Amino acid sequence: ISALDPGFLSSEVAWPILGNLFGRSVGTNIGVVAGSPVHPDEDDLKAFGAASASVGAVGLFHIAGVTPEAPDLETALQHQEPESVIRVTRDMVEATRKRLSTVERVDHIDAVAIGSPHLSITEFDRLERAIAQRKLAVPLYACTGRHALAELEKDGRRQALERAGVVIVADTCVVVTPILPAKGDAILMTNSGKFAHYAPPGNTGYGVLYGSLEECVESAVAGRPVFGRQAA
Repeated sequence: ISALDPGFLSSEVAWPILGNLFGRSVGTNIGVVAGSPVHPDEDDLKAFGAASASVGAVGLFHIAGVTPEAPDLETALQHQEPESVIRVTRDMVEATRKRLSTVERVDHIDAVAIGSPHLSITEFDRLERAIAQRKLAVPLYACTGRHALAELEKDGRRQALERAGVVIVADTCVVVTPILPAKGDAILMTNSGKFAHYAPPGNTGYGVLYGSLEECVESAVAGRPVFGRQAA
């Protein structure tokens, strides 16, 4: 992925997109991601893993210089030649980003869903900063685990989010549990590569738009899609 813009690789949208591309490209094999000048954090890694396992039978991945068993590419490959090499281009990333949305040119959204994998406290920190005490025009479903929820309930953080229009979903998600209201031609926006793969009409009845957390929040405030995309 060395040909990609470091600014893009530093963005939150990058790793779900790369995970989807990785899963589709690798399938049942074990792959190594190499060439990133950016060190993805724990939330990036879980987003990458969830997206890759959603579209491919990915049981294991390595990121050279990041995951502890792969301090470098040679070690990850056990000092052997790779079976194949995929050089990821900007066009490949843009095609994958487009694939994560099932609709385009829509003038409204009905809901936002984030948290697949479940939101961490760090991600809730970002969510609070993005909302910035504003009121959402459409519900934002935030899926998380009970331990993160227990932290949220300290100092009234959960209540403040709910007053803004956030719906906290604990220990499950909007895809496997019938939480989203049934609507015709409804649109769901998400920052999750996993939600983007599983949520389309067969599972939720909603069309899907993919965007960053900040884009999801701005869209939830406006009630319509708002994008400010980071190029690959």
